[in-house]
Amino acid sequence: MKVDLVLLEKLCDAIGVSGGEKEVRDIILKEIKDYVDDVHIDSMGNLIARKSKLNEGKPRLLLDAHMDEVGFMIVNHDGDGFYAFQKVGGIDDRILPGLKVLIGENKIPGVISSKPIHLASPSERKNPIAFDGLKIDTGGNSAIEPGTRAGFGVKFRANDKTVFSKAIDDRIGIATLIQLAKQNYSNLDIFFTFTVQEEIGLRGAKVSAKAVNPHAAIVVDATPSYDQPTFDDQENTFYNTKLGKGPAIYTLDSGTLYDHRMINFFAKTAEAEGINFQFRQPGGGGTNAGAIHLSNAGIPTISISVPHRSTHSPISASRISDWEGTIALIDAGLKKFHPTIVN
Repeated sequence: MKVDLVLLEKLCDAIGVSGGEKEVRDIILKEIKDYVDDVHIDSMGNLIARKSKLNEGKPRLLLDAHMDEVGFMIVNHDGDGFYAFQKVGGIDDRILPGLKVLIGENKIPGVISSKPIHLASPSERKNPIAFDGLKIDTGGNSAIEPGTRAGFGVKFRANDKTVFSKAIDDRIGIATLIQLAKQNYSNLDIFFTFTVQEEIGLRGAKVSAKAVNPHAAIVVDATPSYDQPTFDDQENTFYNTKLGKGPAIYTLDSGTLYDHRMINFFAKTAEAEGINFQFRQPGGGGTNAGAIHLSNAGIPTISISVPHRSTHSPISASRISDWEGTIALIDAGLKKFHPTIVN
């Protein structure tokens, strides 16, 4: 299945900071409405779509990806177009000074301003700029309301091997689910959940998983690689995943011990189909699986993710081949899935 780079660009360039996912949700709804039997938006803002009502009684499978991205929230107008703001999600303060941002539905441009380096004291130069010393400068715009979200103001780009974007986490998962929603799986009763507020505590997934109550779940996300080379000619042995090695199957992270039956099934499927894959090395972080697998009476869950570099920054990078492999692996697994896998 050929990946849709035009769709991914559209999704990545949309602003969908946690709690303000409407622009992303509107794109998804337009893409899938003609391919699913039922779609609705719950009170949290999750978009939940059912592939085929005719398959009721067959194994109910949940496919999840989160719509939100890290970013910022305006909290106060400090005069002359300067705004105090807070981070939404995990962002390193060290990358903030000088960043371009886009604010609100109208994408008002701004820049995160700070004291110039040549005016900083010797002690200030030795330390990262304190977050409380930062403001968003809009060039005099005074019409932005507190609570308005702002996202990184960097556009999507790609070459023949790699995509670069502010929001690969998790628009690449969203694009994957959209493409899978356009296929047919007569053996399954599939629900696609496009969830909100993952970056601030897996909040949307806590609600959607309970509502769907599936027999099993697949979470599709972007996972940090940390595979950059070292600078002392030593092998990097601390990577989580590696770009170019295929989709990453999670085994455990800070929130989930993944279901061994699902892990074995998808690993064997990849081997049978000749799809390169890798196991995501244990470590911190997590996915919506942390909420989903604990829902109701417990849901067997796996995460299959696309590796990417520079997580939660204005530009992350993923290999197109890894994304292609992720879609191919999940597609093959869906066609073969049967209830005895998790019984």
